[in-house]
Amino acid sequence: MTLKILQLHSNFIEYRPVEKEIPSAEEVEKKLYRLEELIVLFTCVEKGDTLETAHKAIDEVKEFLEKVKVNRILIYPYAHLSSELSEPSQALKILEEMRSYAENLGIEAYRAPFGWCKEFSISVKGHPLAEQFKSIVLGEERAVGKGEVISRALEAEEKIVSHWFILKPDGSMIPVEEFDFTGYENLRKFAAYEISKSRAVQQTPPHVILMRRLELADYENASDPGNFRWYPKGNLIKSLIEEFVTEKVIAYGALKVETPIMYDIEHPALANYLHRFPARQYIVKSEDKDLFLRFSACFGQFLMLHDAQISYRHLPLKIYELTHYSFRREKSGELAGLRRLRAFTMPDCHALCADMEQAKEEAIKRLKLSMETLEGIGLTREDYEMAIRFTKDFYAANKDFIVSLVNLFGKPALVEMWDERFFYFVLKWEFNFVDNLDKASALSTDQIDIENAERYGITYVDERGEKKNPLILHCSPSGAIERDIYALLEKAYRIQKMGGTPMLPLWLSPTQVRVIPVSENFYSEAERIAEEIAKHRIRADWDDRPMTMQKKIREAEMEWIPYIVVIGQEEVSSGVLAVRDRRLKGAQKIRKMHLNELINEIREETKDKPFKPLTLPMALSKRPRFYG
Repeated sequence: MTLKILQLHSNFIEYRPVEKEIPSAEEVEKKLYRLEELIVLFTCVEKGDTLETAHKAIDEVKEFLEKVKVNRILIYPYAHLSSELSEPSQALKILEEMRSYAENLGIEAYRAPFGWCKEFSISVKGHPLAEQFKSIVLGEERAVGKGEVISRALEAEEKIVSHWFILKPDGSMIPVEEFDFTGYENLRKFAAYEISKSRAVQQTPPHVILMRRLELADYENASDPGNFRWYPKGNLIKSLIEEFVTEKVIAYGALKVETPIMYDIEHPALANYLHRFPARQYIVKSEDKDLFLRFSACFGQFLMLHDAQISYRHLPLKIYELTHYSFRREKSGELAGLRRLRAFTMPDCHALCADMEQAKEEAIKRLKLSMETLEGIGLTREDYEMAIRFTKDFYAANKDFIVSLVNLFGKPALVEMWDERFFYFVLKWEFNFVDNLDKASALSTDQIDIENAERYGITYVDERGEKKNPLILHCSPSGAIERDIYALLEKAYRIQKMGGTPMLPLWLSPTQVRVIPVSENFYSEAERIAEEIAKHRIRADWDDRPMTMQKKIREAEMEWIPYIVVIGQEEVSSGVLAVRDRRLKGAQKIRKMHLNELINEIREETKDKPFKPLTLPMALSKRPRFYG
């Protein structure tokens, strides 16, 4: 298994043993202990951990101590990082070995008592390297849990040594600990999250509360965790984004295909690639075969391209699939609503390029495509941060290209640089959304892949009639569709916290116009107006429930309805509607509009977006409640 450590560079820690948690707890004096200027190692020993694992953990910690110029550590037993705990006697043996080995290396080492419930206070420093999560792994390949294969790439990702910088649009690259984050608070949070590698969530993210209250989606307890049920409103939003992203990628020039969702784990090319991609897999059995559920469209598209006849005239050749579904068996403690799932919808667009120069030209086009896609969904450049990952050698040879990507983005970007390449790509960039719990999630991404064309036997015929292996770009211009919805909800919550009005973009609002009659006398007129609006490809409904008009308006506002139309005698007589515009405040909120003006305004604002009807009855009294 793995030794799990939450590593905190701290100003101080105070702790006091309160009561024994297990019979074999160490004997210790119940007093207040305090240490200052140290690294605290909240450590969880799992089944199978060994003394060798303990030594490796301390070796890695020593490197960090030298970097931050600290020589004091506290090893603090912390069982909450795993459900696969070692036996207490073995855990204590490993923890004490960590302390003893550290002392032998000249480190001032302390250990909090094992087997006790303790109260503690801690002050953690504010720099991005201060909080890091480590999984100390021995060996190259292993299986964990029933039917789960851990790729060597995933283990490498946990162990790989990274150098972190901030790259500015002017080309200057500054070590992350030296960068002045003033004015870049979101980037500071993102850097801290990425460097710590701590993905676990300790509280319910705000978007989970919103997705339930708005009746969009919810957990499905009858399925594996990380698989969701989607209610009619959520399914509508999801399908609209799917269609919008697909339209953008097809306009970019991609060929749309469809491939299977499961593959033979023993297939020669697939088995090798499986260990080059950092993801945990679902395994299913069929007759005498073990099959893994795909985590992207790579496998099917690569096998398809292997069989295709491709000329240099076809390049760059773009091929696209919207995967329903992709699967990654994320750790259960890292699952968090729509931010991190095990089953998700991923737009996946690959491009075959003749050489690195063509790949770089295409990568710039795809960066622009991704920014346009996120903006169309409802996210501005202020809502996300950029990360670029590459090797030292690639940076030395392609610095101008890398800087051009950051220059296009227009803001400083986080850089992760590796001394040598382990993954199949030489460069990868991502746009990452930072949420209200300061957790980050990748949305758009692209990679320059230099391995898989050869691995899959993908070739093109060049000008001289010779077969060549192309380079492959891997792009998702939006990232997982579920994550886009997560980002929109988290953004809306943040706006509300700052005193604004939360809402979804108009084109994604399940109901765009709600018509509310002031009394039963105006039901027929309210229904007529709702139907007239709906004829123009606008989602409209009307509230015929037996409750006061004020309560109907309140509920419409709680549903984030963009336009609320109130119908009474004055509106019927004059033909002028009283329209409540959610985007406005105070006296400006109520607008006087003719019906055709309202229709034209909505049609103009949504003209370049797809439309789908809401699959719920137009009259609210006929709708079931899916949550609450």
